[in-house]
Amino acid sequence: MLIIESYTTAVILLIITMLCWGSWANTQKLATQKWPFQLFYWDYTLGIVLLALVFGLTMGSSGEMGRSFFNDLQQASGSALRSAFIGGIIFNIANLLLVAAIDIAGMAVAFPVGIGLALVLGVVVNYVAVPVGNPWMLFGGVLLVTVAIILDALAYRQKEQGKSVSNKGLWLSIIAGILMGFFFRFVAAAVATDFEYPQEGLMTPYSAVFVFSIGIFLSNFIWNTFFMYRPLKGERVTYGEYFSRGNLRLHLIGILGGVIWCVGMSFSMIASEQAGFAISYGLGQGATMVAAAWGVFVWKEFAEAPSKTQQLIYAMFTFFIIGLALVIIARVV
Repeated sequence: MLIIESYTTAVILLIITMLCWGSWANTQKLATQKWPFQLFYWDYTLGIVLLALVFGLTMGSSGEMGRSFFNDLQQASGSALRSAFIGGIIFNIANLLLVAAIDIAGMAVAFPVGIGLALVLGVVVNYVAVPVGNPWMLFGGVLLVTVAIILDALAYRQKEQGKSVSNKGLWLSIIAGILMGFFFRFVAAAVATDFEYPQEGLMTPYSAVFVFSIGIFLSNFIWNTFFMYRPLKGERVTYGEYFSRGNLRLHLIGILGGVIWCVGMSFSMIASEQAGFAISYGLGQGATMVAAAWGVFVWKEFAEAPSKTQQLIYAMFTFFIIGLALVIIARVV
């Protein structure tokens, strides 16, 4: 299988992870102008499975190092398979709750609370399990990224002054953030720490991400079905509407969203041998700032915002860049 052998390459992959995790929601924005998020989400999960399988059959089966994709799946222990699968289940409900929170309470509440909690919890949980990197640099960087997320929230609040905050949306954000902080650890627990000579029973990143994707897709029949027929906001939708209201373009947009997200997840796991799981997760969850950048520079969400709000945006990106740098150098200091 394809293995990276330098920390520099790992950092490049993790920056791509951050870009992917912060960009996939643009496909949601494009698709849900025409149909509900719940229907888009089926194609999104399908895209995750397809990309995980393609990576497993290509990069996960090439070269002479490590174990090939199918051999790795065959030798995986029940506990490793179960752990990666549970990671998919947890991620799926966390992601759906976060999207529901955004729909109810808006970006200004849902993202800072949900992703802020996920960032802190995820880094702590993964560092305690596998302590790789300088903790002062790592957690200092996480703190600065958290400050950047808070500044992002303040900027959005100023932009949307006068709008009330939904308690339901706030609680959904908190629950989503807690769950999002733990899914990565379940997948990481199934992955070997030495990719060239992986421990027996554990999996390579390619196999673990594929099992994780199956957990997402199968759990969607439970979680997303609930959101379809008992939506927290808006009207209910049915399975029949997936076929009657959709067209090829809409389906492909959803699949593309899943592919983009799964590229990020795969690269995060591939980079974890060199970077450590805490740094891999921490850099990936900087995706909030990538999403903010899309809003600022592409969608022009702050084009008419007052100067005070613009100052918050500049401060947000400054804290984010410095925090990101600290997380990166935590592995080499």
